[in-house]
Amino acid sequence: MYQICVSGAAKGDSVEEGKELARAAGAAIAEAGHALMTGATIGLPNYAAEGYKAAGGKMSLGISPASSKVEHIRKYRLPTEAYDVILYSGLHYVGRDALLITSSDAVISIGGRLGTLHEFTIAMESDTPIGFLQGAGGVSEQIAALMELAQPLRPGAIVLFDNSPEALVKNLTKTLDLENAKYGDIYA
Repeated sequence: MYQICVSGAAKGDSVEEGKELARAAGAAIAEAGHALMTGATIGLPNYAAEGYKAAGGKMSLGISPASSKVEHIRKYRLPTEAYDVILYSGLHYVGRDALLITSSDAVISIGGRLGTLHEFTIAMESDTPIGFLQGAGGVSEQIAALMELAQPLRPGAIVLFDNSPEALVKNLTKTLDLENAKYGDIYA
């Protein structure tokens, strides 16, 4: 079982465009038998968490920017229902993003704005495989062009693109299986 993060827009146009993709991504992660991680926020990450739970997912973890459940709900106005566990990090958004991405085995990014771009750069710097689910607009549709501008990529950087949530989860799983083959006893 891998820990797969879903990153994406909390607000903006790509939320409406990508909500069914996000639900399908959550379901694909559940059907593959992986744990789901998100930033415990509204929008596309929450739609992914809802899709994950609806598909019978076994472990959904949200990492909150807040330092307590009260702050998570009252100050940040973030959801709790679709999560088995929420870690109240107290790290605000910037620190939460770093903890979320570096705690994940891989990331699926959908739509997005500045926060999604931030999570992408953390994934690149931490050698975390990332897949972009296309079709929701936002930053995720511009990453290939940004990567061209930011050359060269780190050696071994893994960035995948797909229009199918199921295919993207399958390809990320295959990538992780190859990467972690020598650790079969850990990921059994």
